Amino acid sequence: MTSLPQVAPRIAKLTALSIGVALLATACGGSSTPTSTTGSASAAAAGIACPAPSATGGATTPAGAGGSVPASATTTPTPLKIGSLLPTTGSLAFLGPPEIAGVNLGIKEVNDAGGVLGKPVEVIHRDSGDTKTDIATQSTTALLGSGVSAVIGAASSGVSKTVINQITGAGVIQFSPANTSPDFTTWDDKGLYWRTAPSDVLQGKVLGNYMATCGAQTVGMIVLNDAYGTGLAKNVQSAFEAAGGKVVAQELFNEGDSQFSSQVDKVIAAKPDAIALITFDQAKSIVPLMTGKGIKAPQIFMVDGNTSDYSKDFQAGTLKGARGTIPGTFAKEDFKKKLLAIDPALKDYSYAGESYDAVNLIALAAEAAKSTKGTDIAAQLKAVSESGEKCNDFPSCVTLLRNGKDIDYDGQSGPVTFSDAGDPTEAYIGIYEYQDDNTYKAVKEEFGKL
Repeated sequence: MTSLPQVAPRIAKLTALSIGVALLATACGGSSTPTSTTGSASAAAAGIACPAPSATGGATTPAGAGGSVPASATTTPTPLKIGSLLPTTGSLAFLGPPEIAGVNLGIKEVNDAGGVLGKPVEVIHRDSGDTKTDIATQSTTALLGSGVSAVIGAASSGVSKTVINQITGAGVIQFSPANTSPDFTTWDDKGLYWRTAPSDVLQGKVLGNYMATCGAQTVGMIVLNDAYGTGLAKNVQSAFEAAGGKVVAQELFNEGDSQFSSQVDKVIAAKPDAIALITFDQAKSIVPLMTGKGIKAPQIFMVDGNTSDYSKDFQAGTLKGARGTIPGTFAKEDFKKKLLAIDPALKDYSYAGESYDAVNLIALAAEAAKSTKGTDIAAQLKAVSESGEKCNDFPSCVTLLRNGKDIDYDGQSGPVTFSDAGDPTEAYIGIYEYQDDNTYKAVKEEFGKL
C-alpha cells in the first residue's frame, strides 16, 4: 500500500473471511475464569447458555531482544512528529484514556531507545469529539498545521470519515487503532490510511456465531445509524443467519438521540432470544429500558463500542451474564502495569494495544524508510509487519533493522500483518462476560483471518 508512482493504485478488496479454530484464554490479563453455571438461572429462562471456556491459551507476545540499541546510521534533520486524534469528549470518550495511554507508552519507549533516526519523536494530542460536533475537523487542521507526519485516530469510524480526505490529501498518514468499518478497505486514500483494528467483517462473524453457540435462534438488534453501527450489524446478521438463526427485529437510532423507548419496545415485541446492542455510550440509557421490561442480562450481547465499565452507572447485578466483544487479544499483566505507570486512573484497556502498536509501526517504518515524510513511511508499513524476524517492541525491532535485518512486528494487539489495503489480515476478537459489579472479565478469544 503506497502512493508512490511505481506501485499500482490500491484496489485490494476484502476477501472471504475464514475463522480459525477458537483459542480460549482463561484468566488472561488477570481475568478470572467464569464457570459454566454463571448466570445459568436467568439464562435458561431465555434459552441462552453460552459455552464454558476451555483451558487452551490465547495469543502470546514474543519476547523482546535484550542488549543495547545501536545508534542509527542515518539521522534526520526533521524529527518524526506524530499527532493523536482520540476522544476525550463525546460518545466514545471512554475509549480515549486507554488509547492515549497506549500512544504515550509507545512514544516513551521509542524515545527511551534513542528515538527515530537520531531524534526524539514528538507527539501532539487533540480531541476527536464525535460526529455531533466539528471538533475532529478543527483538531485535524491544528495537527496538520503543526507538521505531523502521521495522525493516530480517530476511534470512531464515523469521525474518521469526516477527516480521512483532509489528512491523506495532505500527504499525511492516518493510522486508526479502532476503526472497524469495512468501508475503509477500498477508500481512495492514496495508500495513507492504515489501522491495527480488524474490519467488522471479523467482529461481526465472531459475534453472530457466538450468539448461535449460546443457543439463540432469534436475535433483535438496536443499532447506531452510522458507518460503524450499520456495517457491524450487517456482518452480525450475515453470520447469525448463516448459523441457522433469524434476525427478527432491527431498530436504528441516530447519534445525538436521547430517547430509545420506541426502539426497545419494537425489539422486545418481536420476542427475540437475544438482543445485540450495537451502540456507543447510549447503552447507558438502553440497558435499563430493556431490563425494566423483563430482558435478562444473559440475553444481552454488546460490542466494542459499548463494552465498558458500568460499575458506577447501574445497580449491582444489572449486567451479570451479559457478553461483549472487543477486537484484539487480551491485555497482558505486564502491559497493563506499563499503561498504569503512564495513566494510573485507567479503568479498562480497550484499544490500548492497538494504539501502542500504531506508534511502534510508524516509528519502525520511518527507520526502514530512513525518512520522516508521511508518504515514505507509508511505503514501508506493510514491510515491517510481515516476512521477517519476529519482534514485538521498538528497541528489539529497531536493533534488527539497524543490523540490516528484515523484521516482522507482532504487537500487543496480536499479530499485525497488513494487506495491501492497510488492514490487518489476521486478528483476535476477545469475548468478555459481565460480573455482578457490572465490570467485565475475559472469557475467550477467537482468532480469525481476513
